Amino acid sequence: MPRTKEAFFIVLLIFITVLNIIDFYNDMQEAEHNRAHLALEALIILVSLSGVTYLIHEIRLRRREIEALGKQLKTTRADLSATRETLDETRASLSELDSKRLQASRQYGEVIQEQLLAWGLTTSEQEVALLLLKGLSFEEIANLRDTREKTVRQQATAVYRKSGLNGRHEFAAWFFEDFLG
Repeated sequence: MPRTKEAFFIVLLIFITVLNIIDFYNDMQEAEHNRAHLALEALIILVSLSGVTYLIHEIRLRRREIEALGKQLKTTRADLSATRETLDETRASLSELDSKRLQASRQYGEVIQEQLLAWGLTTSEQEVALLLLKGLSFEEIANLRDTREKTVRQQATAVYRKSGLNGRHEFAAWFFEDFLG
């Protein structure tokens, strides 16, 4: 409830209470007064004072709650800001790592190409060798290269012979061994 409404109801209740107190006082001054009427007016005065007290109490509670919520909101905004900064730093870090990974991947690809050339592999054998390193089966390589599986097997055999390695596992291990320590 806005403060002006709160103040209005408090003033209204105080005004009603004051009027009832004046009426009660005047009734007490009369020679003959009705006890039931005086009891009713006393009750109205007590209820009015209780209402004023209750409203003031509730207003204070609400103001404390609003202050607490304001502090909590301020803290939450600060936390959110810190989280955004951390997220931005993490994104930058990931972008940097991704860039480094791409650079390392390109460099490693160049090293592999140089080694395949050093072994004297033909262009077709180089293609088969790279697909073998990627883990594709002979059938998958044949489908990708639009050749027969037998041709891929023969080219793979030539790759193993020219490299001096015995099979797919030894061939793959030759390139990855340095990374593992």
